[in-house]
Amino acid sequence: MIEIVRLASDPGRLIAAKIRNRFSEETDGDCRQAVSGMLSRIRQEGDAALLEYCRQFDCPILTVESLRVSAAEFDQAEREVDDAFRQTLQFAADRIRTFHEREMEDSWMLTRDDGAITGRLVRPVDSAGLYVPGGKEGSTPLVSSVLMNGIPAQIAGVGRRVMVTPPSREGRISPALLVAARAIGIDEVYKVGSAWAVGALAYGTATIPRVDVIVGPGNQYVAEAKRQVMGRVRIDMIAGPSEVLIVADETAQAAFVAADMLAQAEHDPQALAMVITTSERLAGEIVKELELQLPQLPRAEIARTSLAERGLILLADNLEQAIDLANEIAIEHLELQVAEAWQWLPRIRHAGAIFLGSWTPEAAGDYVAGPNHVLPTMGTARISSALGVETFLKKSSIISYSRQALEADGEHIRRLAALEGLTAHGNSVAVRLGTR
Repeated sequence: MIEIVRLASDPGRLIAAKIRNRFSEETDGDCRQAVSGMLSRIRQEGDAALLEYCRQFDCPILTVESLRVSAAEFDQAEREVDDAFRQTLQFAADRIRTFHEREMEDSWMLTRDDGAITGRLVRPVDSAGLYVPGGKEGSTPLVSSVLMNGIPAQIAGVGRRVMVTPPSREGRISPALLVAARAIGIDEVYKVGSAWAVGALAYGTATIPRVDVIVGPGNQYVAEAKRQVMGRVRIDMIAGPSEVLIVADETAQAAFVAADMLAQAEHDPQALAMVITTSERLAGEIVKELELQLPQLPRAEIARTSLAERGLILLADNLEQAIDLANEIAIEHLELQVAEAWQWLPRIRHAGAIFLGSWTPEAAGDYVAGPNHVLPTMGTARISSALGVETFLKKSSIISYSRQALEADGEHIRRLAALEGLTAHGNSVAVRLGTR
């Protein structure tokens, strides 16, 4: 099912190099071309193209009038969920809100004795589009994505938050998704998904006004659409398949490690579940645990494919070697199932989220720990961060000069302007100070 390879071997070095360079894998050409065509049609034809794609791929009976979820549909959803769900929803939302409130940035000012004032003004964007995958035609509603996308935008102060998610064949949205949206103050929800949903959010249609920021996970078509509209709107990130790297020593429990690998593998056949361990005994026990736990999963075939095609167990000589490789890989989820996990934290430079100790499953971060689960993949944790409140904020510089301040700085401004050949720049100072 899964290969065990010594890192110091030739095959191990080749595998490590491939994992390091996984971002360089080209987007499927057919996908790129298909998405380009979809976005072009949405931009030119608006609702007509949007409705055509929705009917073709999701709901054949959808109409323009039914694209937006109605108040009656929200009310019906409230009647269809139970109290246990509401309690868990509130529990998760409170945890996520508490964490993200710490991320809010303040505006600030600096003043000088000569009267000059400089600073930074922090303001939210006006609108944000929140993409929530449908999850097997609504049968597995990704409620956590509603919370992880919507709560940071709410804390930032975004005035208009729009949720898009694909409907079932009958034109319904999961009641759980609608109740979650309403619970965090979102009442603008549209029954659209995939690349055409991203196009509608980026360019706007008669039914769906454009937004400033688009966030949220999705399949390769969603990711490619976000790539192609990036620049016209801000996006959170271009995410690839979900991934986990577990660094484990001889103290780790094989059952825990295997369970966390399977938790990642069940996402998608392309998901990446990796282990780097210093213990050959543990590596063998992990394989046995995978074989034991896998048949018990409803999504066993997805997980089996993921492990067979992309799963890895690498044997390292020591933890230093394992951590060095983990930094080079810059994984989305990094678990340290090692003795004294906290002592290794200062050595970690690149990871989307870090899970410390054997009692910290990645699933806790997905749902209720508090930090955001929308994380950089494909090695982009070297340069990117988790989705957060700052994703929905922008900063404006503030500059105010007094005459005294301009007199103090004027000569330096004119000297730099002259050096760059921008005479009018220097003259704008001279005119004010009467030194032409």
